[in-house]
Amino acid sequence: MTFNEGMEIDPGRASSGGGPGMGGKLAVGGGAGGLILLVITLLLGGDPGSVLGNFTGVQDTQQSQPGTAGTPSHCKTGADANKYVDCRVVATAQSLDGVWSQELPEQTGQRYVEPELVLFSGAVSTGCGNATSDVGPFYCPADQTAYFDTAFFQDLTDRFGASAGPLAQEYVVAHEVGHHIQNQLGDIGRAQRDPQGAKSGAVRTELQADCYAGIWAHFADKQPAPGSTQPFLKPLSDNDIRDALSAANAVGDDRIQRSAGRGVNPESWTHGSSEQRQKWFLTGYKTGSVKACDTYSASDLNNPPGLR
Repeated sequence: MTFNEGMEIDPGRASSGGGPGMGGKLAVGGGAGGLILLVITLLLGGDPGSVLGNFTGVQDTQQSQPGTAGTPSHCKTGADANKYVDCRVVATAQSLDGVWSQELPEQTGQRYVEPELVLFSGAVSTGCGNATSDVGPFYCPADQTAYFDTAFFQDLTDRFGASAGPLAQEYVVAHEVGHHIQNQLGDIGRAQRDPQGAKSGAVRTELQADCYAGIWAHFADKQPAPGSTQPFLKPLSDNDIRDALSAANAVGDDRIQRSAGRGVNPESWTHGSSEQRQKWFLTGYKTGSVKACDTYSASDLNNPPGLR
């Protein structure tokens, strides 16, 4: 998906680093895996405490210092978003703001509150504790902030086989903001109350965030940018959708398990299968409906009602 070159980017939409880690409130996993390291550690029989320490402040001081990514002041127009990954993240966040500020109140009666957006490098302190880049992109409900180390997007391609196309990266941002929508609607806590298993609250929470990312894709090339008659983004192509599906496929629990050399064990799932993640993204994309993304009431996560 390509941004319209003339659209203006607000570099102030993102900041660098994060607030002091408060600990105790685990962040919610990301669209491109979020907490992938934790998943792989559990699958390989490792000590999850060593990974969870990244979110509870149990790590050395030097490692937990905020990174140095900085506010992307070089991001000015859509042309920059098409060229630079950090600009693409910021522009995608602006596009998400545009879509959800209209669709959330219209569809749910809930006013949209913009999440904070932090770009960091290496490590960051958050309202959910300290984190390193190893956990991938994530959303912290405690400070209502989505965190991104843009170096992860290369890992998404190199380590997990996702497309390097722009919508694969934009899907990740849209998924994290999807968790923010869940936070606003009061659903985010379901993941921690039922954290593991093929039909768990955690899986349903992640699949719903995929569906919300699809809703953004449904409206993103139609919603005009503020002060403009043009949308943020040019019309989606079939290749764009394949890019997003590639990212969703790359971080399915079953695929991660196979990549780790282990058998597929649905009882340990936290994000859903590759097929499920793709189907729920398509549900949001094809319907544009928040109600269609009700994974918590779905009797069959393999067959979303919106695709029947």
